[in-house]
Amino acid sequence: MSLSLLALAGLVVYAAGCIAYVYRWRGRLRYASFTQYLRKSRPVFAPLNCLMYMATKPWARRPVLDAGYLQNIDVLRAHWQVIRDEALALHASGAFEAAKAPGSAGYYDVGFRTFFKRGWSKFYLTWYGTDHPSAQRLCPRTVALLKQVPGIRSAMFSILPPGAELSLHSDPMACCLRYHLGLQTPNSGLCHINVDGERCAWRDGEDFVFDETYPHRAHNGSLQPRLILMCDVDRPMGVVGGLLRNAYAVLAKATLVPNTDDDSRGLFSALFLRLAPLREKSLRLRETRRRTYQALKLLLNSTLLGALLALLFGLLRAVEFALA
Repeated sequence: MSLSLLALAGLVVYAAGCIAYVYRWRGRLRYASFTQYLRKSRPVFAPLNCLMYMATKPWARRPVLDAGYLQNIDVLRAHWQVIRDEALALHASGAFEAAKAPGSAGYYDVGFRTFFKRGWSKFYLTWYGTDHPSAQRLCPRTVALLKQVPGIRSAMFSILPPGAELSLHSDPMACCLRYHLGLQTPNSGLCHINVDGERCAWRDGEDFVFDETYPHRAHNGSLQPRLILMCDVDRPMGVVGGLLRNAYAVLAKATLVPNTDDDSRGLFSALFLRLAPLREKSLRLRETRRRTYQALKLLLNSTLLGALLALLFGLLRAVEFALA
């Protein structure tokens, strides 16, 4: 067997092991089935994520952390009311609803669109090195404060309306952790997020960090909306882990979504926009001819997996040829 085939076999075994580890053994909360895990966790990222888990500093390998490890985070803590006031003014202007209206620039959001049907809404402030002109125009003081915290990679305002619930899910990419700062909240345990079994209630002016690749769910059981600042922040890692994070973040940057037409759009986001009509047709097919839909979905996923394996094999053969 050639070196490239051995390496490919090793990669396949490693990938399968990572998927099994995340599904079966990482953390405490479990998905009801492997099918739900496939839908809610996007396990194609598991091999990369496991590298990030291994590179994470031991003290940070848990679902919820204190945000104090972030350099200059006291800037946000001290000015949370300034941030709140700009977020409230933004909400009053209708910007949140406009950003998720069907056909709007922000509607085709590859990362968060499934939350829209729950009433959840957001407004992006910055995204992995790219600023949103709309945010600089509408909430300049918040954008300026965010720039003073070097560990922040992306940021948005997020609203969860009364009675809304986000079902169990986990975010696909482990290059960062998630930071939440309460701005205007019910200040009640009725409004909370459960991260791998650890329950955190949002409260005005209080913050926490959690690993969003653990299964988590959110629920606002109160009669008031929940408004927070939500950021992707640096995962605590050493030099090697930092290099991995920066390379991984290139993928995240490609998912950039605009708030308005004057904002930029990332490569993956643009592709999602182009494929949106096909996706709508597939959803209608799922409702009318479910077996046909499932067969086509299996064929598509198998084709994509085969193409990925073929690409990896080709790269390995090229490396083998170069070393020969």
